[in-house]
Amino acid sequence: MGGPASEPHSVTDPDALIAIARRAAAAGANAIISREGSAGAVRFKSSETDPVSESDEAAEIAIRAVIEAERPLDAIVGEEGEAVSGSSGLRWVIDPLDGTVNYLYGIPQWCVSVAVEDESGPLVGVVLDPSRNEEFSAVRGQPAMLNGSPIAVRGAHQPAADPLDGVLLATGFSYEAPVRALQGEVFVDLIERVRDIRRGGSAALDLCWAAIGRVDAYLEHGGRVWDVSAAGLVCRSAGLETRTLPSHDGWPAGLVAAPAGLCVPLAAAFGYEVEPPEWPSTPIY
Repeated sequence: MGGPASEPHSVTDPDALIAIARRAAAAGANAIISREGSAGAVRFKSSETDPVSESDEAAEIAIRAVIEAERPLDAIVGEEGEAVSGSSGLRWVIDPLDGTVNYLYGIPQWCVSVAVEDESGPLVGVVLDPSRNEEFSAVRGQPAMLNGSPIAVRGAHQPAADPLDGVLLATGFSYEAPVRALQGEVFVDLIERVRDIRRGGSAALDLCWAAIGRVDAYLEHGGRVWDVSAAGLVCRSAGLETRTLPSHDGWPAGLVAAPAGLCVPLAAAFGYEVEPPEWPSTPIY
């Protein structure tokens, strides 16, 4: 994975930016793979179900090193490191290891996510799944890609009397016990309406799998910008609708990605009475 470094590029050159994002994601993946079988010490963040391993931290260091060498004027925000301010108008958003619990248990459902944002939101994004040798990528305004080949939503969802009938829904559960309790209450009813529910353990991969049709839709509360920036752009570039779920009644903010016509009924199942705004025009992460 990876390739030769290049000279810093213009802020307005998204093709150059995504090339850097690919190299950065590959550097992060290589840092994780080189530690395989030895994740090192584990600490916890928001709760005892929210771990961080030394592999997470090593991957973020490797990713930042690529970005800082090639884009020294850009801002950086990552899940494990301190935010860096910049002067270029661009911000890199890094999740060095999305799916840490899976990784620690040896479940091959984790990825590296690298995105670049401007004042309008995500501009380029790369989600690298080393376990399957799959790289999802997107440049705003261009088709989403899987390993360099265009991908698109399989087709419009054909709703029955209940618009959620037949939907294979990907989701995730909060690290906070009170939110998990709310999720449990809703899913008791929702499971009777949809085809089934999948909880993969990596928000970025769940979103990319929705983009390629391995699931029909994705909905999750409590994510962060590094979970969804790159993968959300992949979804939009593949033709999915993406909408923010504002915090309400004990629910943290969230994101839903689905074929046209499904976002609103999915949101309604979680108590949203008003149509959710499009993402990322109302950034809440």
